[in-house]
Amino acid sequence: MASITKTDDGWHAFVCVGGKRRSKRFPGRGQAADWANRMERQLRDGAEDGPAGDHTLAEALERYERDVSPTKKGARWESARIGMVKRDKALADVPLSKLSAADLAAWRDRRLKVVSGASVKRDINLISHVLTVARKEWRWIALNPMSDVRRPKTAPPRDRRVSEAEIERLMIATGYRDDAPPKAGFARVGAAFLFAIETAMRCGEICGLNWADVDCKTRVAVLHDTKNGWKREVPLSPAAIAILEQVRAARNGKDPIFGLEADVTSALFRKARIAAEIDNLTFHDSRHEAITRLAKKLDVLTLARMVGHRDIRMLMVYYNKSAADIAREL
Repeated sequence: MASITKTDDGWHAFVCVGGKRRSKRFPGRGQAADWANRMERQLRDGAEDGPAGDHTLAEALERYERDVSPTKKGARWESARIGMVKRDKALADVPLSKLSAADLAAWRDRRLKVVSGASVKRDINLISHVLTVARKEWRWIALNPMSDVRRPKTAPPRDRRVSEAEIERLMIATGYRDDAPPKAGFARVGAAFLFAIETAMRCGEICGLNWADVDCKTRVAVLHDTKNGWKREVPLSPAAIAILEQVRAARNGKDPIFGLEADVTSALFRKARIAAEIDNLTFHDSRHEAITRLAKKLDVLTLARMVGHRDIRMLMVYYNKSAADIAREL
């Protein structure tokens, strides 16, 4: 049986199953109830006495990388993060039976000295899922200690927009011209950036686009491989179609359309930005610019569907119209 009691310093959860008693204090009632339910179930299943043995966090990470990561789209990046965590021996070599929230919090603080809070938050999410799988499927642990670790604060989302003057300088730097096919890779990076501003497509989505995915008559591009894994149809403006036709002429209709890889595109864009003497601009900022422009033409639901946001609140991350612009419309 489980009971939750309010105390002066929070909420006290108490569980008793088969003569085994466990208790813990939490700042919130929801946390206490969640812990009590999980602990009660684990005591009934005997999971608390499961085969954690001498398995270390490193072994759990290795098994996860071998059995779970390959089923994910981001397996490559997940593998890199796992390798990073394993290099921290002070954490990776701790047996799961002894792994505590204090160990994980100490690792979090070490990591924050090296990378941003957003990166550490992604690392924490990965480790937490590894421990969840170890608890639910492998029965190596009874509780996930990461549930008691505070996530770091993250910086506010970027609100960088791109001015027409900056776009013009970038096109000069890449060698892209609207009256000539962009035969050089550098010029196609310029074309891809303009295409991104017209469509709000991500760099990887643009680089993976093939001619079979585009219907120039209906002006629709079909994206099969998106960030969230959902197929998406993107309406194309006349300007976007004109860019595609330019690239078709430059590459004789070969696939992929732009003939670029995402990593190469990002690297070449950085070189162009430096040559154009523009500060603090990334290729992905084109998505901010595109969504802000499209918001003038489309209603919220249509815009969310076009850009692939299943939660319309995400639009506020990318909609970056300035207060001065809004004031002029009042």
